[in-house]
Amino acid sequence: MTITDLDLSTHAPTPGDPTHPLSSLNAAEFTAVRDIITSSTSFTETTRFVYVGLEEPHKRDVLAWQAKTAPRPERRVRVMLLDMTTGHSTDNVVSLATGTIVSTAVLDGSTGQLPVLIAEFDAIADIVAEDPRWVAALEARGTSITEVVVVPLSAGYYDYPEEIGRRIVRVLAFRQGYPEDHPWAHPVDGLSAYVDTARRTITRLIDSAVLEIPAESGNFDDPAVQGAPLTTLKPIVITQPEGPSFTVDGEWVSWANWKFQVGFDTREGLVLRQLSFTDAGEERPIIYRASINEMLVPYGDPSPVRFWQNYFDTGEYLYGRFTNSLALGCDCVGEIKYFDAVLADELGNPFTIKNGICMHEEDVGTLWKHGDMFTGSNEVRRQRRLVISFFTTVGNYDYGFYWYLSLDGTIECEAKLTGVLFTSAYPGVASPTATDEPGTDYPYASEVAPGLGAPYHQHLFSARLDMMVDGISNAVDEVDAQRLPMGPGNEHGNAFTKKVTRLGSELESGRVADASVARAWHIVNTEKTNRLGRPTGYVLYPEAAPTLMADAGSSIATRAEFATKHLFVSQYDPAEQYAAGDFVHQNPGGDGVTKYIAGDRSIDGEDIVLWHTFGPTHFPRIEDWPVMPVDYARFTLKPYGFFGKNPAMNIPANEPTEHCSTGGAVHACAGDQ
Repeated sequence: MTITDLDLSTHAPTPGDPTHPLSSLNAAEFTAVRDIITSSTSFTETTRFVYVGLEEPHKRDVLAWQAKTAPRPERRVRVMLLDMTTGHSTDNVVSLATGTIVSTAVLDGSTGQLPVLIAEFDAIADIVAEDPRWVAALEARGTSITEVVVVPLSAGYYDYPEEIGRRIVRVLAFRQGYPEDHPWAHPVDGLSAYVDTARRTITRLIDSAVLEIPAESGNFDDPAVQGAPLTTLKPIVITQPEGPSFTVDGEWVSWANWKFQVGFDTREGLVLRQLSFTDAGEERPIIYRASINEMLVPYGDPSPVRFWQNYFDTGEYLYGRFTNSLALGCDCVGEIKYFDAVLADELGNPFTIKNGICMHEEDVGTLWKHGDMFTGSNEVRRQRRLVISFFTTVGNYDYGFYWYLSLDGTIECEAKLTGVLFTSAYPGVASPTATDEPGTDYPYASEVAPGLGAPYHQHLFSARLDMMVDGISNAVDEVDAQRLPMGPGNEHGNAFTKKVTRLGSELESGRVADASVARAWHIVNTEKTNRLGRPTGYVLYPEAAPTLMADAGSSIATRAEFATKHLFVSQYDPAEQYAAGDFVHQNPGGDGVTKYIAGDRSIDGEDIVLWHTFGPTHFPRIEDWPVMPVDYARFTLKPYGFFGKNPAMNIPANEPTEHCSTGGAVHACAGDQ
């Protein structure tokens, strides 16, 4: 029996008939899901599609199908639905093979709410404008509902009685003098409204202080603000006369020795699946699935109108749907391959973000080099990497996520942060350490323009790394540099070594990066060895940046336990996808990684998932205003004993070319850059 026979005899053809069980949902499938849902008796005119995404099959079923020992897994889709007038929320699974809803779970709000709809955002301005308290508060600040824009924001969880079981957003206001005026420059501070989106009412109005609205323009797109253009920069031309080195078959990419699938999801955005490296003709797996599954932005201003500012941009807002349509020569340069992102809107209809994902090669300097003093040999090779990226705009901030695959087997993930700071009036509100005296600093924000504050905050990303280093039997060793005391065997005190600690179970895995001992985590295969008889593996190099700064007893620490450590490790479970849990909005805490590791399962020689937290702690600079130059956060995975030697030995030397020279002369490409 062929694999085609298995597919057709086991499951009926699905819309679009995707060739792989992990293929991203296509327009025909989204349409089929919409029709299945809207034909159900529980669907109403005010029901909206919050999330529609692939319900991925169990890893073992996919691997068995690829090994031609099992049929293709059934295509299933996860659908979250919200009735905007009642707040009725359901989490559903739809079978595309049978055209039926196979399961429905009703949410009562006790373990969180569905993500916030764009339609809910759009309704907020009218809701608050109908409340005379809001109108009066704006007038007291010298403005009105016709001059302000309102920003609905996720509410967090604070156990307020009137919010139990209700969908709440918290609202701040910004003055906008005219349509082209960027309102982030003019925060209307000391005022916040808490809104029930289903009942369309303000449940609480916080009016703590009347503060002056900052007046200076923040219009970064205004030539008057930009200043005279710099005229001394000459063009840089990036060309690949023979075209790119990669090949693309649908969502599958082959480049150098790499092979992987490019996927996309409304919640997570870019997803890379089944990354493998061909070594001596063998296609060796490294990562089964990699994504940024959560992004937390906790703010550190405890003022009465800002203490709740803690945004989960993935779980609460579904940042994949705000993906930018990229343009050649602007967001990406060189020989570019674009992938479109196909998603479902809030009515269930498919829509396409053209050029949502960018892929290209880039030269990144020297790969390896040596000039030998004894033999006279002088060899150098150029490093290049494949870049797969997307950009998403979530309110004021813009985030780019870049995955880099290098010729030597290195995998890197880099987040690029830019956009506009979330602002406040400065100094905000009085505090024990802040006075009204001129020049006194407010301890929780930077002044970035006259009277304009930018509260201190963090950006904490969670990378979900479903590892598969040479197979599914993996373990994690924590490796620290270790100083040794002078004494027998170390008489001169120069010795140091490494300390290796195997993480045996899930509860042992809450680990913090430590730059003082060069801490790294080695993911090793417990059944495979290299030519020296040692386990094959990859090493995760973290950035030793702070974890969550909020107090351990705070609401946000309970809701985002994943962000209190740099690393957690769990045993694979297809239902465990998100570091803060499935329903993050208004979740009281205890979900996500907290729940996943509670059973303390073995992670030694098992199918494991790494949850890695990384990201910057931001004390904004004046130079970050009115638009922020890109800041960076990253982590690196490198082969450690995975190969028998340097896997980039066979990279050919560059031939002399005019692109290697200056002044028009032709030189060999042997630079050390």
